[in-house]
Amino acid sequence: SACGAAQAPCPTTPPSTLREPTSAPESITVEIQGLEPEGRVPNESVFSGFGCEGGNRSLALSWSGAPETGQSYAVVVHDPDAPTGVGFFHWIALDLPAGTTSLPLGASGTAMPAGAVEGYTDFGASGYGGPCPPPGTPHRYEVTVYALDVPALGLPPTSTGALVRFVLREHAVAIGRATAIYGR
Repeated sequence: SACGAAQAPCPTTPPSTLREPTSAPESITVEIQGLEPEGRVPNESVFSGFGCEGGNRSLALSWSGAPETGQSYAVVVHDPDAPTGVGFFHWIALDLPAGTTSLPLGASGTAMPAGAVEGYTDFGASGYGGPCPPPGTPHRYEVTVYALDVPALGLPPTSTGALVRFVLREHAVAIGRATAIYGR
């Protein structure tokens, strides 16, 4: 039977987080450099717009512990707390060469490894878009690094988070994650 307005009340469920699309082992150690106390994203990596006045420089990341079978990497930065029902993709970096173990501060758009592709974020463009949640409770920013069994996924820069995660599920041999926070 239906629920709502004049009918029975709809059941309520807690907000869900984005489920990992793969069962690959979580064996990669991921670090986010330059975080402020309590894991807060520094202003230099916060979005510039929507009421935020940050530098919008991509986070500095490093990772280790990937299996030797990995032929490339992908990095996804996602806010599961965004009030959209599905979270918000802030950065999608694909086809990072196997020898890559870090991305410097501000790499997006300027210092990505040769052959890397930056996918389409929920800001409506390719490349990094920093945190800028609505005022209130701080949001989590989950950085996930995927080791992949192919040298390149072959996806274009217009690839969305949903498409990328769909393709990642077939190619991830290991993953790792770290979480930062930001609120205003």
